[in-house]
Amino acid sequence: MPPRALNEATGKRASVQSTGMTAEDWGRIAFIDAPFCDGCGAPFEYDLGRDALCMACQGRKPAFDRARAACLYDEHARDLILKLKHADRTDLSGLFARWLARAAADILVETDAVVPVPLHPSRLLARRYNQAAEIARPLARAARVAFFPDALIRRRATASQGGKSGDARRRNVAGVFVVPDRWRAKIEGRRLLIVDDVLTTGATVEGCARALKAAGAAGVDVAVIARVKEMTGRAI
Repeated sequence: MPPRALNEATGKRASVQSTGMTAEDWGRIAFIDAPFCDGCGAPFEYDLGRDALCMACQGRKPAFDRARAACLYDEHARDLILKLKHADRTDLSGLFARWLARAAADILVETDAVVPVPLHPSRLLARRYNQAAEIARPLARAARVAFFPDALIRRRATASQGGKSGDARRRNVAGVFVVPDRWRAKIEGRRLLIVDDVLTTGATVEGCARALKAAGAAGVDVAVIARVKEMTGRAI
């Protein structure tokens, strides 16, 4: 008999499809499929052709080269992501890695190494694990590429990005991310994939991309579990 999980809405149990998710849970996730912007991964309502860019990316090219997201950020995706981040549900990392492997398949074939967005040591101590690293590790393993867990560090603690405007988010992480000297030789000339949980304005991953490119990376792409439908607060 297949394992069963409690549906909180109905109080009934249903067959589990994967990692405690019922078929109903799966049906609520708004997965992103083509067509989408080749720059930031924003979904398009209709196909604009190969390598098409949204108006925001045409107006201001992001610091990263391309971004892909597995699904849209809504209450259903948020609940799952928060379980990973704050409820010790590291068992979800493998599931999310599979989602990213599908969403970023076109990027992974060109990727040399996967780099997680880092936490400051004080936050890592409090949380005990970095959710981005938990996803990036199995993703790198499945894609058979290198995993660079410490290629980026946060040199100072920052306030949470939650609730901040796009400009405030950029100021919050300005100059925060750096590449340690010991990683520079490994990064130079490589195509890297940054992994994070949510893409909102892009401020965090752009800060990471700038640091990696300044250290000599040949290209920097991004893969996230979920993204807002429109990256609010982006300057164009």
